[in-house]
Amino acid sequence: MKLSILIPVFNESNTLMEILAKIKKVDLGGIGKEVIIVDDASTDGSREIIKKLGKKYVKIFQPRNMGKGAALKAGIRAATGDFVIFQDADLEYDPQDYIKLLQPILGNRSDVAFGSRFVNQRLVLFGKDRIAHPTHYIGNKFLTTTFNILYGTELTDVEPCYKMFKSSILKNTDVVSNGFEYDIELMCRLVKKGHKIIQIPIRYNPRSFQEGKKINWRDGITAFLIMLKFRINS
Repeated sequence: MKLSILIPVFNESNTLMEILAKIKKVDLGGIGKEVIIVDDASTDGSREIIKKLGKKYVKIFQPRNMGKGAALKAGIRAATGDFVIFQDADLEYDPQDYIKLLQPILGNRSDVAFGSRFVNQRLVLFGKDRIAHPTHYIGNKFLTTTFNILYGTELTDVEPCYKMFKSSILKNTDVVSNGFEYDIELMCRLVKKGHKIIQIPIRYNPRSFQEGKKINWRDGITAFLIMLKFRINS
């Protein structure tokens, strides 16, 4: 068996090599790893770094900046693993959590497992020990509650990076969106298809806007509208 790790990259030259080193250290207990890096027309030197990586990495270079969703789609098409996980190129998430996310799928409890960043966490929104940027935390809680009401789920975090799938499920789910809203549309489609999403607590080290965090309040509004659209439409 093999896990395909999809890494969309846009201007992550400061952290890319470190996250690759962390992924290399993960022991999946006999399950192989396929690392697929999709550069979304970076302008900070990330593309040049990726080009110098060895042949053990699958490298995809988008012809222009097309969005995170488009990068993930390119990675999904190239994936040959039995399982797929999404991995941001920054250092907010710990690859050691791959093992936890694989367990419910290997145990046939579900075909889809998402991470959850805020379960059993003490609510700290300011200072070095904060669990998230205040705006992001409040927005996430609003979107999570909205999604649960609209789709009859009991999720605790609708916007985690870490999403683990059986590869066949992901390859057979068509998504239109190409930006950050890709994740929300994918989740809407999975739930409407009847797939059960299990959420597992994961580690999370939030970065600031100054450190390069890209998602903002406009993306939250778009996510909300996507939820409504796919609840109303068949």
